[in-house]
Amino acid sequence: MAAAARIDGQDPPISSSAPPIDGQDKVIATARQIVKSLKRNDKTAREDMLRILLDLRQPLLLHQPYSPYPPPDASRRQGSPIEGDEEEGGAEDVEADEARLRIEARLDEADKVISRWDSLQFETLLFESSPDEIADFLFTVDDLISVASKDEFDFYEDLREKAEILIQISMSRLEEEFRHIMIRNTVPLDAAGLHSSIRRLSLSFASDAGENEHLDEEFDISNEAESSVDSSSHHHHRRQESERSERFGSLSEVDLIRPEAVADLKDIADRMIRSDYSKELSQVYSSVRREILDECLSVLGVDRMSIDEVQRIEWKTLDDKMRKWIQAVKVVVRVLLSGERRLCDEIFSESDELKEECFVESTKGCIMQLLNFGDAVAIQRRSSEKLFRILDMYEALSEVKPSLDELFAGDLGAYIIKETERILEWLGDAVRGTLAEFTNAVQKETSKKTMQGGEIHPLVRYVMNYVKLLVDYSNLLESLLDDSGFESEDVGSCDESKTRLGHWLRLLISYLESNLEEKSKFYEDAALQFIFLMNNRLYIVQKVKDSDLGKILGEDWVRRRRGQIRQYHNSYIRASWTKALSFLKDDGLGGSGSASSVSKVALKERFKSFNLAFEEIYRTQTTWKVPDPQLREELQVSTAERIIPAYRSFLGRFGGQLETSRHAAKYIKYTPEDLEAQLLEFFEGSSGLSNHPRRKLSSS
Repeated sequence: MAAAARIDGQDPPISSSAPPIDGQDKVIATARQIVKSLKRNDKTAREDMLRILLDLRQPLLLHQPYSPYPPPDASRRQGSPIEGDEEEGGAEDVEADEARLRIEARLDEADKVISRWDSLQFETLLFESSPDEIADFLFTVDDLISVASKDEFDFYEDLREKAEILIQISMSRLEEEFRHIMIRNTVPLDAAGLHSSIRRLSLSFASDAGENEHLDEEFDISNEAESSVDSSSHHHHRRQESERSERFGSLSEVDLIRPEAVADLKDIADRMIRSDYSKELSQVYSSVRREILDECLSVLGVDRMSIDEVQRIEWKTLDDKMRKWIQAVKVVVRVLLSGERRLCDEIFSESDELKEECFVESTKGCIMQLLNFGDAVAIQRRSSEKLFRILDMYEALSEVKPSLDELFAGDLGAYIIKETERILEWLGDAVRGTLAEFTNAVQKETSKKTMQGGEIHPLVRYVMNYVKLLVDYSNLLESLLDDSGFESEDVGSCDESKTRLGHWLRLLISYLESNLEEKSKFYEDAALQFIFLMNNRLYIVQKVKDSDLGKILGEDWVRRRRGQIRQYHNSYIRASWTKALSFLKDDGLGGSGSASSVSKVALKERFKSFNLAFEEIYRTQTTWKVPDPQLREELQVSTAERIIPAYRSFLGRFGGQLETSRHAAKYIKYTPEDLEAQLLEFFEGSSGLSNHPRRKLSSS
């Protein structure tokens, strides 16, 4: 009846017997409470509840008694006249009724649009329909937001609630549309890598796989394993790294989501932000992007591993994972995270707070996975074979640190910056600790194995190739090394060691040289001791001169080592030839000093003794090895300069006494030219005297 009278434009009669509305008020109050908690409900249940409440609201409103007057406090909010101004109050009431009708009409139209898409569920996506339908839906949402936000309609509580319910339904729709757009428009991944630009970057890294295998086998000091370090591949690797760094600028500007979809995502985000649905927006964005970034890490070869798993893994596998980690850190920070930041800035431009929240929430899992691996490596048992990879890891993380500082500059990302700094500190500790242990191991290496023929000891090969590679990291090591533990009177003054790295290198090589002195004593032949020392000292000097080690250690350091090699050279001559030369002296031959007065028996014994001494030296020293051709030639020439003139003089003075004797060739076996030819066969590592040529002299 009340409804009919209102339709006819007549006021309903005022009756004290109007039905009570307490029950209706309770239902409405309960509905309002449910509305306020809807955001916390399960998504499907939430949509069903919203629709039920919206349907329930209409019949409840029809059973409320109609009053031409606004609620008691409405006049105060609208600035209505005080008692006695009935005429003006009536006009305002009419205006309020007209406003209500306009709002109701707008809500009815909005309900039609929202309900139609709500009934479709997600069989049909709004943003895959026509532009007109998209525009119509977004216009409707904008209108609902406008109605719900106007303060002058506070007294239309029922209409506001209807608008809010419609907004919630539309937000649920937009949230799912946002998710679908994100997933369907993410630049696709494949088994080979990320999308085209990132994949090219990944493949450029992959092309160098194996080039940096500079420490596949560690020299096991305790077991005396023979190993060396291939420095050429490492230098090439470092050069490639530098070239790739220059290419990062062109590869970092990539699209992680198709550009045409970003505008749609922004349209949705703008409305969800204005409707106070930022939390839901952040959740859907972060959940989708987290999964994408996790997949990116997997494509780059970075697996999620616990600290225990990293500790147990064998070195060859760990080395591969460390290499991939180094590549991934650069790609993730310079390409993926930079792309994520641009996405957040574009999509969430309406809210600086949401930009930060979405970026941190979507990327923190990815970056923390990388940092956790660095943490596990840093606390592993230290060994020299891992040092170069750890240095590469430290360098890679240091290079991207400024980018991380910029990307995570807000309060939400502060803990990521602190964690990065902690990992860098621990990696630095691992470097310092490894170098200290390496130095200690070289100093205390006690293997008693002697090298056949006095050749270069594997410890020397390993150490010198090791430090030669370290020079590639000279700037990095200079910043990581401290001044502790470098004091040694063998190292030289501080003025000679202008850098921390230089001081450490001097100390390390001084320990190596002292170790070589001790190892030389394992050779019973004194001459071979000096050959061993010459070979190894020269190898050290050559490694220094052929690399940037020379710039660090200086010319004076090299000059002193060359002087030491000359001393070993002279000591070798004395140890090898003093006895043989003694047989070519006049002392003890008897007679008056002239050749004719010398006893032939004594001469025969002298020639025989010299021949035996020379042949024994030949038999031994042709098996010795001097790898460096220049040093080998210098030893041969200097020996010849001592032996040949002395033999020629002795043979010239006394050879005639025996040439007429029977069996003269038995005593005068060699001409000076024969001896000189024999000396050229020294230090070749041959089989000795088996093919020993000799000149036989015929007796008269």
